[in-house]
Amino acid sequence: MEIWPGRAYPFGAVYDGAGTNFSIFSEAAHTVELCLFDDDGVETALVLPEVTAYCWHGYVPGVGPGTRYGFRVHGPYDPARGHWCHPSKLLIDPYARAIDGQVQWNEAVFPYRFADPDGAINDDDSAPYMPKAVVVDPEFDWGNDRLPRTPLHKTVVYEAHVKGLTMRHPEVPPELRGTYLGIAHPAIVEYLLALGITAIELQPVHQFVHDSLLMEKGLRNYWGYNSIGFLAPHNEYATSQRGAQVVEFKQMVKTLHAAGIEVILDVVYNHTAEGNHLGPSLSFKGIDNAAYYRLVADQPRYYMDYTGTGNSLNMRHPHVLQLLMDSLRYWVTDMHVDGFRFDLAATLARGLHDVDRLSAFFDLIQQDPVVCQVKLIAEPWDVGEGGYQVGNFPPLWCEWNGKYRDCVRDYWRSQDQTLGEFAYRFTGSSDLYEGTGRRPYASVNFVTAHDGFTLRDLVSYNDKHNDANGEDNRDGESHNRSWNCGVEGPTDDPEVTALRARQQRNYLTTLFLSQGIPMLLSGDEAGRTQHGNNNVYCQDNEVSWLDWEALDTSLLAFTRKLIALRHAHPVFRRRRWFQGLELHGLADIEWFTPNGHPMDSKDWGAGHNKSFSVFLNGQAIPSRGSRGERVVDDSFLVMFNAHYAPLRFSPPDERFGRGWSTVVDTTHDQVGLTSRVYRRTSRLKLEGRSLLVLQRRD
Repeated sequence: MEIWPGRAYPFGAVYDGAGTNFSIFSEAAHTVELCLFDDDGVETALVLPEVTAYCWHGYVPGVGPGTRYGFRVHGPYDPARGHWCHPSKLLIDPYARAIDGQVQWNEAVFPYRFADPDGAINDDDSAPYMPKAVVVDPEFDWGNDRLPRTPLHKTVVYEAHVKGLTMRHPEVPPELRGTYLGIAHPAIVEYLLALGITAIELQPVHQFVHDSLLMEKGLRNYWGYNSIGFLAPHNEYATSQRGAQVVEFKQMVKTLHAAGIEVILDVVYNHTAEGNHLGPSLSFKGIDNAAYYRLVADQPRYYMDYTGTGNSLNMRHPHVLQLLMDSLRYWVTDMHVDGFRFDLAATLARGLHDVDRLSAFFDLIQQDPVVCQVKLIAEPWDVGEGGYQVGNFPPLWCEWNGKYRDCVRDYWRSQDQTLGEFAYRFTGSSDLYEGTGRRPYASVNFVTAHDGFTLRDLVSYNDKHNDANGEDNRDGESHNRSWNCGVEGPTDDPEVTALRARQQRNYLTTLFLSQGIPMLLSGDEAGRTQHGNNNVYCQDNEVSWLDWEALDTSLLAFTRKLIALRHAHPVFRRRRWFQGLELHGLADIEWFTPNGHPMDSKDWGAGHNKSFSVFLNGQAIPSRGSRGERVVDDSFLVMFNAHYAPLRFSPPDERFGRGWSTVVDTTHDQVGLTSRVYRRTSRLKLEGRSLLVLQRRD
């Protein structure tokens, strides 16, 4: 088979209609072989004929879409010095646009013998057990597809799993369940539209690996935080193999965009599936280990592990940074996604050791004309020293606000804390974000996420119940800030059941009326349970999949109305911070005790205080409409009672409103403006652990 010199860039396999150009970076290599595989698995090896600035490349005429391939790298095998190259290991292209097959866990995919990890190379051929990269056709009919570009302050995020969302839906055809096309099915799209979300945030869809230890236990890596291909859509979410995942992913995005729904990807650029020094040689380790990974300086056999997964990518190396940026641009320009949520993003910011807020990665994001235009959301922590960085990311970024989650959970389970903390979280966390020039929508507010209890389990369990994971219930978070309302797990007690339902409504109402970007975990709108398992990363089964036939329709209707209320009223999704400034004699926000008097320092500092009201002035929204007109909204009074007993609340004096009507009552799962008008002298009874939202009716 003929091979020509080709080009060093772009990396990976790029088909031009007549043949395919292949290029791969390796500073450690002496020689690189391109290995092509036919349908019977017969291998043809071609030495890449050119190397330009450590980029090995060649062009093969006649090779087109559907061709499977991999690389073999000849170079130093010296683990003590951080080198793991050996041609016996077939390696996945870091720039593969599609990957066919899964890793078959055989000793051959490891660079050492199990009986002697520190001995000579295991030179068994790994090719029969390795997935293969696939050449793809870049052509796709996008039609008139355009990114919806929903403004951040109008965004409502729905965190979901491709398989978990669709696997049990009765209206999705069996062959489409658990796939990209399943999400594109009208039944799913219509559900999302009716719910009112504006963006779906998908758990990892980069090609990932099922860990060998999980497979031995009969489990699988359900969540997918174990990437091996940063440009390849995961192939198990396609209806067929050999490159179909690319077309089907694009069709999903196109369909969601047509409905006005954005697609945000949860991306894992902090580590790979190759693990530590005892892990397999699948791609980066065998290509150029010392370039791609952070190694221990005086013991380069071992890896710096800021992620708890065995390794951390080396953000100090220009080719690693280039890979990440090329990947991000590819998903935006070729796959049309609308944004990214970066897993353990603090790892991406690490320089020599400490988290560096102005690290090279963030500089590259800031100046990139493509990537800086989409939504960028950080999970602002990792497991390394100094890794908790909530509030410290650059101005372009939004952040998962872990402090919001913790504070709101503690408030509604009636823990003693100062109300000042809750007030900051409810109003967008200005203490975290305002000082760096960011807006309230820098805060992605959430009460639950994929990692932890579902909302229903948050009010049903005090303790985790992860025995099915095979780790003797040692895995998962033990400090969940949850409260079971008096009984652990399922119960028929009507009082406990009613309290749990009310607590779910309290959490949801707080979430959707808070300033910032609300993020809803898939299924929480309808009472999904994981039966107390707060770490379902390995539960690819009914424990994790959304049971569409067991939806709590009452809670679902309540959530839909809540989201609609947020969309209808700009006062709940302001673009700028509350300033306490007056307009026509009233401030944009005011805080009151239950008896209607302004809060003072004593009220704010009393840790036992769990009840208050907040006035949101719809006449004082410092923003402009699309034509420059001032945005004016109704005004609202939100009454919170996290105390266990009922309390009487009074509206504030008549300057704030002469009459009020109920628009949300979590005691009666009501959302909608009532006709009854309460006067200033009214004394409203709020049940213990309940929330009431009043709309001004002058």
